[in-house]
Amino acid sequence: MSASDKVKNQSLHHVVIVGGGFGGLHAALSLGKAPVRVTLIDKRNFHLFQPLLYQVATGGLSPADISSPLRSILNKQQNTKVLMGEVKNIDPEQQKVFLNKGDITYDTLILATGVSHHYFGNDQWAPTAPGLKTVEDALEMRRRIFMAFEAAEKESDPVKRRAWLTFVVVGGGPTGVELAGAIAELAYSTLKKDFRNIDTAEAKVVLVEGLDRVLPPYPPELSAKAEASLVELGVKVQTKALVTNIEDNVVTIRQGENIERVEARTVLWAAGVKASAMGKILAEHTGVELDRVGRVMVESDLSIKGYPQIFVIGDLANFTKPDGKPLAGVAPVATQEGKYVADLIIKRLNYESLPPFEYYDAGSLSVIGRHSAVADFGKVKMSGFLAWLIWVFVHIYYLIEFDSKLVVFIQWTWSYFTRKRGARLITGDESLGQIGVDERGDFFVASKLDAKVKA
Repeated sequence: MSASDKVKNQSLHHVVIVGGGFGGLHAALSLGKAPVRVTLIDKRNFHLFQPLLYQVATGGLSPADISSPLRSILNKQQNTKVLMGEVKNIDPEQQKVFLNKGDITYDTLILATGVSHHYFGNDQWAPTAPGLKTVEDALEMRRRIFMAFEAAEKESDPVKRRAWLTFVVVGGGPTGVELAGAIAELAYSTLKKDFRNIDTAEAKVVLVEGLDRVLPPYPPELSAKAEASLVELGVKVQTKALVTNIEDNVVTIRQGENIERVEARTVLWAAGVKASAMGKILAEHTGVELDRVGRVMVESDLSIKGYPQIFVIGDLANFTKPDGKPLAGVAPVATQEGKYVADLIIKRLNYESLPPFEYYDAGSLSVIGRHSAVADFGKVKMSGFLAWLIWVFVHIYYLIEFDSKLVVFIQWTWSYFTRKRGARLITGDESLGQIGVDERGDFFVASKLDAKVKA
């Protein structure tokens, strides 16, 4: 690039995007040919296809199968720069973002930093009941799930062995349903011939949901079919049930007037989310309103009140529909929001406008086990094998890079016909995944999160 080209480039409208998830990435892609400079900042160097994280957590796929380097995705866009870093603060008046090292000035800012786990005031449960939002989360879940079977294989005490073979999934939304179904398949099918001292079919998978049905956002008839599919897989579904305590490998569940204490060595959290810290930072500097989980209340064009040059999209945004309900935190919403904001920026540069953002709902899909799913396409609702087939092809289609699509398709085809999962590795450093024996002769599993989980 010549010196004159550099000067010209520096004078272009500068769009800074924070977050390389679905919203941020699709905003960047949509601006690829626009007369702007784009800087995409993310603390990771890759885009993660979060809807398939549960497959990594249960050994169906490897992390690389659902991850794509951001630089690789955007390397053909000459107007786009990728920075690996974490935004620590913003100054809306000077239009700057501050990274862990240095700062960047913007003309337009797009915040798409997503959400994290929400334990509803019980953050002390986090080490015992990990959530599922990152690759590290998925690998930790995978380690715990498969280590539980390994520990049970070595345990001679039937009570302790039963605790190792009990898996509690908290939250009956799509993630919880997918996790519970996949663990049941592992126990009752995939691992059935892999162990000699235990019968993995004796495992107990419990799914706990606070509302009156699983998959609450779905129509009641699909929720009922999803529950029936889970029960057929062997999952014990408990609705109208709340987890009131998790301590000493015991999960306390209140269902109406009944209190049940379940001894379980593996507890997985899929019950709620809260916005990233960026929402709070933005509120402190702009006075923008946040909802109860910290999401930013946005205007009809996804900007924030009083700051038309700042947009918030994806899971961090609370975009309220005409019926008063916010849009769901799912990939299609973030993708459409990212594309809309990119189009709006281009229109503004041409002194044009766009009508308010309107989400086009193409439908919802949730998988339950090996060949069952539910699909809600508005007037058309379906369940079973056909819904599962649609789910497979939709998810493959939305994977970013061709090689990822090919790998996932081959993996799923192989898994379907052989009932084997090829990524059942227990990984970690020396402090992870090691079965030890304490001074009483009891087994324990060493963990970064639980320094010592005693049997």
